[in-house]
Amino acid sequence: MKSGKVLIVLIIVLAVAAALMGGFYYFLQEYKVSTVHVSGNSHYTDDEIRAMVLDDSIIGRNALYLRLKYRNKPIKDVPFIERMDVKFDDRDTVTIEVYEKAVAGYVDFLGKRMYFDREGIVVESSDDEIEGIPQITGLKFDYCIVGKPLPVEDPQIFNEILSLTQLLTKYSIVTDGIYFAGDNSITLYLGDVRVLLGDMSYIDEKMMRLKNIAPELSGKKGVLHLENYTENTSDAFVTFEAD
Repeated sequence: MKSGKVLIVLIIVLAVAAALMGGFYYFLQEYKVSTVHVSGNSHYTDDEIRAMVLDDSIIGRNALYLRLKYRNKPIKDVPFIERMDVKFDDRDTVTIEVYEKAVAGYVDFLGKRMYFDREGIVVESSDDEIEGIPQITGLKFDYCIVGKPLPVEDPQIFNEILSLTQLLTKYSIVTDGIYFAGDNSITLYLGDVRVLLGDMSYIDEKMMRLKNIAPELSGKKGVLHLENYTENTSDAFVTFEAD
């Protein structure tokens, strides 16, 4: 009689375990994420972004688990990224929206490239050069800490750097570097050509003119003077001095 009760209990336990395992298997398979869309990324590939959000654990690709994990909780603390939002389009489809930091440029410090954003805050220290992010020279500072602003004398210069780099992108001008002198004058380096822009006055007009001139500078060495160019001046104010 006693053995019969033990058998009944064992059968019940096995049935419950089987039901739980079946439910868990259904949970894993029915809500397994099979499609992941990524948008807004340029510094990282789609696969790199997916690897940051989904992992290879037994439930790391389960939509219900991911809903709980990222519910009202954007992903932060990723270099060059302000945040990533995870949205669920269906039980097997996820969209990852990437919002990148507006990196304005980088400075060399102790052999590292220190990338900073529009406010001058250093967002990353790296050995790698990122295409499209110019090197900034002429800034004077004694130390550099990731997560802190570059300690320059006039923080307003970061607004100028961002405006200039945005114009470079707008007019598809590729520069090897930007030099800010102490007298507020700016020099762009295009290969072996130094482009003197003067200060930030009429900077849009200067960059628009540079876009048209840039193809003619290929293979040349010298100085292009744009510092006196305005919307009302003629090309007589644009001169090139060969080295």
